[in-house]
Amino acid sequence: MNRRRTLVVGSAALSLLGAVQAPRAQACSAESGATVPTVVELYTSEGCSSCPQADRWLSTLKGAPGVIAAAFHVDYWDGLGWKDRFANPRYSQRQARLQAADGVRSPYTPQVRVDGRDWRRWPQLPAAAARSTVRLALERAGDGVLVEAQAPTGAPLTLWWAALEDGHVSDVRAGENGGVRLHHDHVVRHYGLAAPWRGALRERIAVPAYGEGGRPLRVIAVVNDAGGAVVQAVQLRCG
Repeated sequence: MNRRRTLVVGSAALSLLGAVQAPRAQACSAESGATVPTVVELYTSEGCSSCPQADRWLSTLKGAPGVIAAAFHVDYWDGLGWKDRFANPRYSQRQARLQAADGVRSPYTPQVRVDGRDWRRWPQLPAAAARSTVRLALERAGDGVLVEAQAPTGAPLTLWWAALEDGHVSDVRAGENGGVRLHHDHVVRHYGLAAPWRGALRERIAVPAYGEGGRPLRVIAVVNDAGGAVVQAVQLRCG
């Protein structure tokens, strides 16, 4: 049974968009393949002295075949000397919820999650995942992206999505990284969740094509099974 809803973006980054005249959005689409990409999530903060190494490593994954990466900047470092302008309490809440499911007792940075699981062997990544019977497609039209997913089984699945920006630079003036220039890629600026679904999903997410400074926003969508494992993922890159 197909369902169609509109998801509203809940990010403070939207306030930054009006200051820049964005280019006209392009229509484009992307569809998942037969195998599941490796999905890498980094939980990081500009206020954490051990995070720049992980940030640099994540940047090396740009364009890596079969890899989808996202950097969630958490906000629980913000009161310790430096406020990370990319941080969002929703990203901290996401990390805490996933860590609780894994049995991790307290949040930490940098944390890497791979294919839905805590992963402490980075920069190594696991072997490519198995084939998938889940189909996932993204199609941009203006300031929205249509998400369509199909799964042959009746088991409940979940989907999360994020819009990412590359090429950010921050000159940190205080805190543990005071005096350090940081470079960021795969920065999550918008993020959302679909309600659990079975069989088929069809939703339109309201997310602009361009972000801060006219940067193109890449959109990723990831499907997880009931146990949290990634069963399909796709990335949409326009322009």
